[in-house]
This record gives sequence, C-alpha cells and structure tokens, in this order.
Amino acid sequence: MSIKVYGIPNCGTCKKAFKWLEDNSVDYDFINTKEHPPTADMISSWVEALGSKPMRNTSGKSYREIGEEKKTWTEEQWVEAFAKDAMLLKRPLFVKDGTAVLVGFRANEETIREKLVI
Repeated sequence: MSIKVYGIPNCGTCKKAFKWLEDNSVDYDFINTKEHPPTADMISSWVEALGSKPMRNTSGKSYREIGEEKKTWTEEQWVEAFAKDAMLLKRPLFVKDGTAVLVGFRANEETIREKLVI
C-alpha cells in the first residue's frame, strides 16, 4: 500500500519529504491540493486522527488573514476553513491506509520512519 502525500509541488518542505521518501524507497502518490483540494469529509477524518492544531499552516498568508476569531474556532470550524482554502493546511500531509499519520516534516528520523515506512 502506498502513501498519499498532500501538498503543493513548489513547497520546500514537500520537496524535502519527496526526497526522503525516494531515498528510503517508499512508494507514494502525490496529490496537489491546489489542483485537487481535499473534501470536507477527508479533512474531517484527518482532523479526527491528528487534531486541527498541528494541521494549521500558521506561517501562510491565508492563516494570517483570518484574524483573531480563529483563536476560538472549534474543530468543525477548522474543517470548514481547511475545505474552503487548502492553503490553510500544513504541508505535506501524509495518509497511510486511509488514515492521516503525519503532517509537516519536522519530526525526528525515528518518528518519520515509524509513521511512513510500510
């Protein structure tokens, strides 16, 4: 079973993850979230697995433009926001066997290997 990697092709962190996956001979399918935004149902299952907080792209323009109200949003409100603007999602997001297992690519090598190696 391969891993699905959600992100955008020009993202530096995604490129780093692609290189790691290739160097470790891990099969993956890349889904460009700009061209194929994830559905609210998909995002909801990801939030259920990981929580909305680690999924937030806090360094992105879309996140900064939301305003102070984001501090009081529920998980459901985050799912709605992620579904409306995929740029709010931290990248890359890894889905293995239908379950979100990792978001971002800053974990230590042991954690990355544990989450991604089949």
